[in-house]
Amino acid sequence: MEQSSTSALLQGTVLDLASDVVSALRSGDHVRAGSTLTAGGAGEGVARAAVRVLGADALLPSVLLRVPSAPGQLAVFKDAVAAHQPRADAAPAVVWSHWAMTRTLRRLEHPLTGPDAAEPAAEPGADWLDGAGWQTLTHQLAVLAPLALPGEECAVTRAARRRPVDVARGFVRAVRRRDWQQAAGAGRWLTLLDGVPDTLGLEAGLDFVRLMGGSDPRVALQLEAARLMPAAVLL
Repeated sequence: MEQSSTSALLQGTVLDLASDVVSALRSGDHVRAGSTLTAGGAGEGVARAAVRVLGADALLPSVLLRVPSAPGQLAVFKDAVAAHQPRADAAPAVVWSHWAMTRTLRRLEHPLTGPDAAEPAAEPGADWLDGAGWQTLTHQLAVLAPLALPGEECAVTRAARRRPVDVARGFVRAVRRRDWQQAAGAGRWLTLLDGVPDTLGLEAGLDFVRLMGGSDPRVALQLEAARLMPAAVLL
């Protein structure tokens, strides 16, 4: 019973945090972006775990809109990075998610250019994506949607860039399966890729995902990111 209660609390906190991020992306209000993590409603461990679920997207308003993170929100994010180091046998997506979080933290704490720029952490390997079927590729990219940012370079981005048609196929499959989270994550990637087939009708497809699945804040988060990224200039 206790485990079930903790799981429900975590799920609720993830949804609340995603809602905060969506509100901040729509309004530019950094206070709302951090309200779940500073309101004291969730325990410290649950808050850290919720940040790990959203990954680097927990601070997406600060990255895309250049609004400062609330101090409490940034502190929980840093604690989550420090407390949940990937194990040696962790899945590649877990390792990449952690790498994305450390990159986001570095971006917000240190300049990315100039003589005092912090050295970037070494990238994990992404060879497993090169041989993945288009279904697996789309699933993994949706999980790693926080890496989909304008102007960013990493091995996962390069893998996606080489296979826009496969990602488009995965987007259509996710829509047909009513997997709105995967469709929204794949759609976010597609907004950054060249070579996406015109016949896909990406804009209309994203509108459909918003209509059908946008009540889920995790879906809405990806859709808001996709909407904002074409005009965003990162820190």
